[in-house]
Amino acid sequence: MERLKELRAEIDAIDDRILELLNRRAKAAIEVGSIKTERNLTFYVPEREVEILRRLTAANDGPFPNDGLKAIYREIISASLALEKPLSVAFLGPQATFTHLACLKHFGESAEYVPQINLSGVFDAVDRNAADFGVVPIENSSEGIVSNTLDMFVDYNLLICGEILVEVAHDLLNVTGDIDHVRKVYSHPHAIAQCRGWLERNLREIPVFDVESTARAAELAADDPGAAAIAGEAAAKIYGLKAIRKRIQDNTNNFTRFIILGKQASAPTGDDKTSILFSARDEVGALYLMLQPFAKNNVNLTKIESRPVKKKVWEYLFFLDMLGHITDPPVAKALDELKTRAQFIKILGSYPRSI
Repeated sequence: MERLKELRAEIDAIDDRILELLNRRAKAAIEVGSIKTERNLTFYVPEREVEILRRLTAANDGPFPNDGLKAIYREIISASLALEKPLSVAFLGPQATFTHLACLKHFGESAEYVPQINLSGVFDAVDRNAADFGVVPIENSSEGIVSNTLDMFVDYNLLICGEILVEVAHDLLNVTGDIDHVRKVYSHPHAIAQCRGWLERNLREIPVFDVESTARAAELAADDPGAAAIAGEAAAKIYGLKAIRKRIQDNTNNFTRFIILGKQASAPTGDDKTSILFSARDEVGALYLMLQPFAKNNVNLTKIESRPVKKKVWEYLFFLDMLGHITDPPVAKALDELKTRAQFIKILGSYPRSI
């Protein structure tokens, strides 16, 4: 017992020291904010945050886990930014959706979140400066690319300045936690598709209804004892639901990639990604010619997706991700050459890879 008392006293002393250093860090952040205001500089710099997290995780020898370290420092950075200037972040709402979870994972609890009812609302909020940044889904490991997000980039001149990877774990939720009470199931179409196999095996006779979000599904289930929702753990907490079954998604390695929308380009960090949209001329071998510059300059392509051009039959836009920053010579050379070959090209942004 004496050793336990000693260890607790040691922990208390360490906590006191941590608190002292946090306040010292906060004072430095306030001074940084003052300098940024005087010089009219951008308050939130995504590449600086990534630099901090990469440096700390690389220096961490344990036993404290890196995931825990990143979570703590994201909150420290979030609270520090709020002292400089609170960030406003538009996202595809409502609260308790996976997009909201992505926002919290990246920007922390101290940001001001502005939920929007659709993707165009997020783009518009950032475009007219009603929000500093926006967060929207771009890709799911099970369902593929979110085509509507790509469509928005044609209409808006915003940049991708960061990405967030979130594991998507779907639970079956209701008021009682008893599967025998389930008479209907609500969820977002993507969540339903990702759990289709489980539903076929376990609730084959139960009707499943599409709603606009997993959070809305949870809200409906909270008001109806015969209803269940496919949603995440955050929705269960907010709406007071119990898990009938956890992690019912068919693909256990189910991730959604979200992008951060802004107006300012991100500086290179040494581990970046660049995204573009382009269209090829309607001729034989056109796509092959579009991709040649990347092979020639040893640029690693990580994704290419096609999307029909609105109002133009049989014409396609291509969404492409590559490793590297637009200022890296190989990427710059490849893009310069692509501009001479493509019918249309739009640089969506270079940004730090998710960590």
